[in-house]
Amino acid sequence: MNHTGLNWIAGFIWNIADDVVRDVYVRGKYRDVILPMTVIRRLDAVLEPTKDRVLKMKEQLDKAKIANQHAALCQTAGQAFYNTSPFTLRDLKARAKQQQLKADFEAYLDGFSPNVQEILDKFKFRNQIPTLVEADILGHLVEKFLDSSINLSPNPVFDAEGKERLPALDNHGMGTVFEELIRRFNEENNEEAGEHFTPRDVVRLMANLIFLPVADKIESGTYLVYDGACGTGGMLTVAEETLAELAKQHSKDVSVHLYGQEINPETYAISKADLLLKGEGEAAENMKYGSTLSADAFPSHEFDFMLSNPPYGKSWKTDQERMGGKGDMRDPRFIITHGGDPEYNLITRSSDGQLMFLVNKLAKMKHNTPLGSRIAEVHNGSSLFTGDAGQGESNIRRWIIENDWLEAIIALPLNMFYNTGIATYIWVLTNRKPNHRKGKVQLIDATEMFQPLRKNLGKKNCEFSEEHIKRICEMFLAFEENERSKIFPNEALGYWKITVERPLRLATHVTPEKLVAFKKTADGKLHKPAELLAGVAGGPVRHVDFNAVQQRFESALKKIDIKLKAGWTPSEAVIDPAFDDVFRQAPGRILVATFASLISRIQQVANAAVRHGRKMALVGTSMVENVKMAQKLGYLTVPDGTLIPTDEALRLGPSKVVIMTTGTQGEPSSILGRLSEGRNRQFDLMENDTVVLSSHPIPGNEEMVHRTINKLLQRGAHVIYDPIAPVHVSGHASAEEIRAPL
Repeated sequence: MNHTGLNWIAGFIWNIADDVVRDVYVRGKYRDVILPMTVIRRLDAVLEPTKDRVLKMKEQLDKAKIANQHAALCQTAGQAFYNTSPFTLRDLKARAKQQQLKADFEAYLDGFSPNVQEILDKFKFRNQIPTLVEADILGHLVEKFLDSSINLSPNPVFDAEGKERLPALDNHGMGTVFEELIRRFNEENNEEAGEHFTPRDVVRLMANLIFLPVADKIESGTYLVYDGACGTGGMLTVAEETLAELAKQHSKDVSVHLYGQEINPETYAISKADLLLKGEGEAAENMKYGSTLSADAFPSHEFDFMLSNPPYGKSWKTDQERMGGKGDMRDPRFIITHGGDPEYNLITRSSDGQLMFLVNKLAKMKHNTPLGSRIAEVHNGSSLFTGDAGQGESNIRRWIIENDWLEAIIALPLNMFYNTGIATYIWVLTNRKPNHRKGKVQLIDATEMFQPLRKNLGKKNCEFSEEHIKRICEMFLAFEENERSKIFPNEALGYWKITVERPLRLATHVTPEKLVAFKKTADGKLHKPAELLAGVAGGPVRHVDFNAVQQRFESALKKIDIKLKAGWTPSEAVIDPAFDDVFRQAPGRILVATFASLISRIQQVANAAVRHGRKMALVGTSMVENVKMAQKLGYLTVPDGTLIPTDEALRLGPSKVVIMTTGTQGEPSSILGRLSEGRNRQFDLMENDTVVLSSHPIPGNEEMVHRTINKLLQRGAHVIYDPIAPVHVSGHASAEEIRAPL
């Protein structure tokens, strides 16, 4: 059947809504009746030739008391579905009484196979039946779908003379009609549709972006295509058509298997029904209902091509709570090992989960095939910049860039989607970048490439023409710089967050009021020193030269025989012999906790590891990042082969390893804090482990630090800290250091 004929059928069904349900339903609800009735009538027409055989087979199976009848009934029907009720829609057409019609119609629906039942349940079509009966329009609705002027059957209709009166409607044609109805209803109800329906011009562009770069590399065989936010299934359908057409152009025979997941029940029903109507029963079974984030339907699958338009700016807090909350989530898609961090966090803010859908796809990439995987996904602008360094969004971008997966980002025109006018972008990713793209990212500005619509569809007031799509794809494939295409090295898209601390500035000002208040609360022995301080730091203005005030105050203290703490702060050099003692005596693993910013201490541990034949591993994001930066800048020198990944270190004998970590201040969420409570995911304390705290408690943290030490001891670890051994020296000056510069 040609395109004109298909459009006529879609128009006829569209007009049934105005003819039958207009006075009963508001316009936005027409689809609740028309779409499921279209599905029912098509299935009824497909099953009609085998109806009697199915009923006989059902009778035989019941007599034989066979419980699992699905396969046999499908085989008899010659389809992926069947109906075992004694009725067809034509049988119901003659029912005069509404109540009898209601009972028989419900019995007819109950006779469908489980896969069709699920579609009807998700459509909530049975909820519409009382309304249709009460309004006395159910019979009229059935009659309209059985009208002799249209044919929804895969078999032609002949006249009395045996001539073809109406052509057959094959599966592809039926799919085209159904998708046209979906499009019309979505555009009619555009505000809601924007959440589930991506404009076809955008979908065609996305499909070309993932298929065209590998068109000449596609071989005959099977390819898996996935959409984790599939809505009504339009992206999958266009992707299948595009891949099949490209394969045909290159004389290849491909089998495309579609996989999708959708959380909205109605749009899920539409996507599954669309595939059933096309005769793709197996693909229909690959459409799954539920949340992609908290109930992944394909945890062990890998896919060749993936594309999606996930919800953006939409909270996923409910999913997050189902997954254990941000602090206790253990989903291997979102807590990974990367850059030496065994618990690298890819969890975004609960207020916007769009990047989580991208991470889900990246976790499903194929790594052992020539083409690998290719991904296209729509995002708004927040995915480009939201999240501070170390937070989920930033970690995701860093993970993608450091793995060199990002090929291009295409900026789309404003007002391209039905329910939002904001800036949107298509991200294109692959784990098989061609050599000329490696280490680089292409940014394409397509914001001015559009043609206006004659009539706005919600917020959508423009679209891509075929010429626009062609030009964008040509820029993408050419990979050259021009006024709309810019190419950057990966490093240009990353950044480090560095805290810059200015020198300490102290102002001193002792007023008469402050002196009186001090004397009221302080020990009497301190009254005289306070008076001396007021003498050198009093007056009408603040004293900003603290060193000068300190010098005068120290001179004044000498006159009354009060002295500062004597001596010098020990040198860092005393730590090396202390580390040597620890490394010689430790029977098993050594875990050294220190500040991640104390690069000199990390160097001392590395030197001790080399001297005593141990390998060194790092855990904790800040520790890993600071070491990487220090090595790059030349502030840290570790011999090749000494610093190894944590996973490798854990496989070595305990006496061959030293692990450096953070958590010196007893932070419960730190690696050391989790080890003290047996909560660390990657590894736990072992018998004969030696834990060295190369630090002093920061004032206020004493209780947390001592609690952590106690817990480590209770778990059987040997714990060494100053003053047990000089494994740390203060960075604060004693009297002689203070006096020296004065």
